Amino acid sequence: MKIKEILNTRKPFPSLEIVPPQAGMTKASLLESIAPLMEFNPPFINVTTHRDEYRYEPQPDGSFARKVVRSRVSPVAVCAAVQSRYAVEVVPHMICGGFSRWDAESQLQDFRFMGIDNVMALRGDSLVGEKRFTASPDGYAHASELVAALRAQDAEVCIGVGAYPEKHFEAPNLSTDIEHLKAKVDAGADYIITQMFFDNAKYLEFVALCRQQGIRVPILPGIKPLTTPRQLELLPEAFSIDIPRELEAQLRDCGGDREAFAKAGTDWCIRQCRELLAAGVPAIHFYTVGAPSAVLKVVSEVF
Repeated sequence: MKIKEILNTRKPFPSLEIVPPQAGMTKASLLESIAPLMEFNPPFINVTTHRDEYRYEPQPDGSFARKVVRSRVSPVAVCAAVQSRYAVEVVPHMICGGFSRWDAESQLQDFRFMGIDNVMALRGDSLVGEKRFTASPDGYAHASELVAALRAQDAEVCIGVGAYPEKHFEAPNLSTDIEHLKAKVDAGADYIITQMFFDNAKYLEFVALCRQQGIRVPILPGIKPLTTPRQLELLPEAFSIDIPRELEAQLRDCGGDREAFAKAGTDWCIRQCRELLAAGVPAIHFYTVGAPSAVLKVVSEVF
């Protein structure tokens, strides 16, 4: 079933995003790790895709050879594993970074062969050490280009895209970022999932600005509970997001008590979700990496 159809027939609901596990994890372990969350019948699960990384190994002649490093199970394998156990739609991410247009075309063919009706089209991150994103040869530089290509290849596939309530760090301002988002929707995107945020007012303002610019597709809020002190420092840097002063103060008051920190972050997330549901959001999308037990607590309290 397509996500756009689910959004029209089932509201509100939780959806999940998982990261392919490190190589060596078994299928049974993966399915066991998400089993508690599946009790809440999320209608879809996003499966992230990461571009290949490289290392340079010295050769006998003094030169260096570039070797591909793939440390995670492939998203195709993860999608297949989840499909084998659960009656849930899987939504693999498709990215521009590290993929040519021919790779994207082949990927979509494989996904449709597997009975997958939905994909998430994203630009993806720059390589480590790159200051700006560089497209692959014969690849796409922008998610809007990828969306247009997927839509041209398959008129029926349901396409989701990402958005940034606090703007993408490369965008000069929020207005320009929303123009880029509209380009993705105009190219054929069916719905939007936002980057995580911790201030609901920013999300609601962002949605209002999108509607003013003619973006009519559903905009799902992306949510993640803060559970470790390291996240308080890492997430703003990694994702260019703000932590509200009130939340920061509550978390810092926990000192080195990791259990108290996780409870404070989870309680904040529960309040966030209740406020968002009261505001009429179509669904809430949970980023589970590093916090599956906290997400389980939030979902059990809110849905």
